[in-house]
Amino acid sequence: MCMAFQGLRNLLRRSPAGSGLLAKNPDLYVPGNEVRLLEDGEATFQAMLAAIEGARQSVNLETYAFQGGKVGHDFASRLMAKARQGIPVRVILDAVGSLHTSPFFLGRMADAGVQVLDYHPVAPWRRRWAWGRRDHRKILVVDGKTAFTGGVNISDEHLPLSRGGEGWRDCHVKVDGPAAFELERVFRMTWFKETRAWFHSPGHPEHKPGSARVWIAANQEFINRFRIRSSYLHVLRAAQREVTIANAYFIPDLGIRRALAAAVRRGVSVRILVPGRSDVPAVWYASRRRYDLLLRRGIRIFEWKGPMLHSKAVVVDRRWCSVGSYNLDHRSLLHNLEVNLHAADPVLAGDLAARLDSDIALSAEITLDSWRERPLTDKAVERALYLFRYFF
Repeated sequence: MCMAFQGLRNLLRRSPAGSGLLAKNPDLYVPGNEVRLLEDGEATFQAMLAAIEGARQSVNLETYAFQGGKVGHDFASRLMAKARQGIPVRVILDAVGSLHTSPFFLGRMADAGVQVLDYHPVAPWRRRWAWGRRDHRKILVVDGKTAFTGGVNISDEHLPLSRGGEGWRDCHVKVDGPAAFELERVFRMTWFKETRAWFHSPGHPEHKPGSARVWIAANQEFINRFRIRSSYLHVLRAAQREVTIANAYFIPDLGIRRALAAAVRRGVSVRILVPGRSDVPAVWYASRRRYDLLLRRGIRIFEWKGPMLHSKAVVVDRRWCSVGSYNLDHRSLLHNLEVNLHAADPVLAGDLAARLDSDIALSAEITLDSWRERPLTDKAVERALYLFRYFF
């Protein structure tokens, strides 16, 4: 009986649709979606603005950072135009991520009819205030049928250097189909929790434009905190050939480290792409504390040599992939609202794998010998900041 069960499990893992990679939660994957990987920050903004321009029923935007630069003004103009047309427009922005955004800028949107929710203000005298718990999601849903999610904020940092941005490297996806409705469901839950105002979606899209099976994996403040981590552990344990991870703030816990090491022992190629420099230096140093251990386990680590790598993406066996806001650190695990799009789709997984292959080719690999020769001062800083990893 055990041998028969093992044979069935191996057969599922070899299936072209990636059945073994989603076998733990097959019912959570919604079929009939078309998912497209967006090339860079500028292409992401253009696609999102075009979707907003075409909105006829509703626009719901949730983002960690909504800044008032070039990108922020472009989005604000489109959102206000839709609100003036009588289309419901709702925006959730995180109070810390948007801390430097002018209240006058946000007030203009509110005056135009855009409903703006400031998630967890840090001032104790304001309603719904909180210190640590943040909304780190990036969601845009238009008419309940077209949606976007990934790691790109509404900020100039994601624009190319030639356009006055910082050229951040990131991953974002556009999804048409039932999964867009699921992303809107995530948005509605947060909106209702914070405002006690419920709104109805335009409805589940009847047309199913593609073949991708998608799971919108999201957590709430106290519900399903470990849902995304659990799904990562499952696919790492099911991997048969290769695992590629790009992560901006990479401080994996013991369970993730063990799953990565176990995959290598099974003969799986495991590659990790991390920033060569970071917008949060403390996290960058803390992340490097465990590189020695990972390298000794046979895990390959590459440092991106360009501007900030902000991606949060995983590809397993080029048949399953994940793109979203979830970092492999304790803040995403314990404190933030996060959302990832998990897809059992060889086309999307292949496109994302090709993107990461290209990024790795432009990165510098860290070898164990060279790593051990880094300055003692770096080692001391890494050790000290790693002790505070739960608070970053």
